[in-house]
Amino acid sequence: MRRRLLFGERMLLGDGTEPFNGVIPFRLKGSFTLEDIKRALARIQQKHPWLRALITYDEKNIPCFDVPESPISIPIKILVRQHEDQWQEESKREWQTTFNYEKLPLIRFIWIKGEGISDMIFSFHHCLCDGGSGMAFLYEFLQVLDNPSADIGIEKPILGIQDVVPAHILNSRRQKLKAKFISRLAATAIKFIPVNKKTVDRQNDYLIHWKFDQKRSQELISYCKSNQVTVNTLLCAAVLQAFKTVRGAAAFNKVSCPVDIRRFANQVKNDHIFAFGLMIVVSANEKMNFLDNVRSMQAAVERKTSKLDPYITMMVMESGHDALPNFTKLLKNGKSSNDCMFSNLGRIQIPHQYKEFTLETIFSPTVIGPLGNTTTLVTSTFQGEMGFSFVGSEGYLPYSEALAIRDEIIKTVQQQIENLVTS
Repeated sequence: MRRRLLFGERMLLGDGTEPFNGVIPFRLKGSFTLEDIKRALARIQQKHPWLRALITYDEKNIPCFDVPESPISIPIKILVRQHEDQWQEESKREWQTTFNYEKLPLIRFIWIKGEGISDMIFSFHHCLCDGGSGMAFLYEFLQVLDNPSADIGIEKPILGIQDVVPAHILNSRRQKLKAKFISRLAATAIKFIPVNKKTVDRQNDYLIHWKFDQKRSQELISYCKSNQVTVNTLLCAAVLQAFKTVRGAAAFNKVSCPVDIRRFANQVKNDHIFAFGLMIVVSANEKMNFLDNVRSMQAAVERKTSKLDPYITMMVMESGHDALPNFTKLLKNGKSSNDCMFSNLGRIQIPHQYKEFTLETIFSPTVIGPLGNTTTLVTSTFQGEMGFSFVGSEGYLPYSEALAIRDEIIKTVQQQIENLVTS
């Protein structure tokens, strides 16, 4: 089984010399053997062909996912668990570690082994899949780790744009011309956008992790429901306000928010291994008070989201493979124009209790790569607790400022909850 990488996947892959890795850490309470883990990893590879894939290049030097006839196992790294935050150290190490994708799969597994408790990490190249896909194979891994005979099915993989875009759109002459026109227009514009001669020196990367307990998390959800806004929009507003407070005139008043393509293209199933995503940009109206601003942002989010079209977006991108070098150069060397990327994975619907072990927690995933500003905030909710992983690089956002931004976000949420209680 073989297919060419789509435009977005090629952009994330780059030339393979710079890592662009996603990391999903989680904690299990129980005892395991290496054979248990190997068996469970083999089962998810058996279900998902692209978890077995290597990268090869075709006659036009375009990279392809290529599944070898003899499967190559997911590499496993075993460490002795020494302290509670070791998963953070290993996450940062995984960000920096490239994949030897011509010989090994684009995914690996780290087992930080302790007495009765283990921290485990899935590390994968972002060109392979997104966070939603990662949560799907984590769910399946835990199922078969607990019960080796559990039926997790077999994925019918996406073999190209034709498996996502409906035929009547993909084959429409009008839509094809539209996609080609937009693609050429964008490619021409990109050529003339000024960029720096050198990329920004990222310097040290860092990870800041925190959680809201169940009480605080529920209070935040209740606040949002009572004001008819989403948690996602409120947190965007809190993030923008925090950047403005800490960075002043250096803040851009822009947050990029990934939107799951599965919301718009039902051809992409929850358990598909797939990396393509949509994006909207959110800004605050600084002349409004916080709550009015959140409501205004909510209306803007709904308006922008309703205009998203995954099908024409994919067709435009697939018409523009020749523009990839210039687009990548723009992302790497162009001036930063947003404060951060903010991604809310929402409530993770993975069981907590299993027959053989307990899933103590899933730490919010992280991702970092070489395409411009690395500042990213990912939140997710497991067992009623909202967790946050704030990733950045000193060259883009000093660590001291990132800590201050974290404190401002927490303070803003606290203030809004108190307003609800006293109102």
